[in-house]
Amino acid sequence: MESKPEIKALKPTTDPKEVSRTLENCFMLGIPIILEDCLETIDPIYEPLLDKQIEGHGAKLAIKLGDGLKEYSPDFRFYITTKLSSPHFAPEV
Repeated sequence: MESKPEIKALKPTTDPKEVSRTLENCFMLGIPIILEDCLETIDPIYEPLLDKQIEGHGAKLAIKLGDGLKEYSPDFRFYITTKLSSPHFAPEV
């Protein structure tokens, strides 16, 4: 029996190199990510996710991350949480 993948947690204070590496791995493997304690502004590295910049390349999906295209699994999920009682996010969020 196969178990569901564990959710990876990121915070806005996480090192950008670690964020990039975690995003790339989770995109390919379909592991969900939760961005915890998010403020009203979100780091631009998450823009391809928020804008759903997913492209089809043959039978595979890809998403632009940084300078190149990374393989994207349709099982990937992205969640955002905040401690703000009434956040005002930009429309793309």
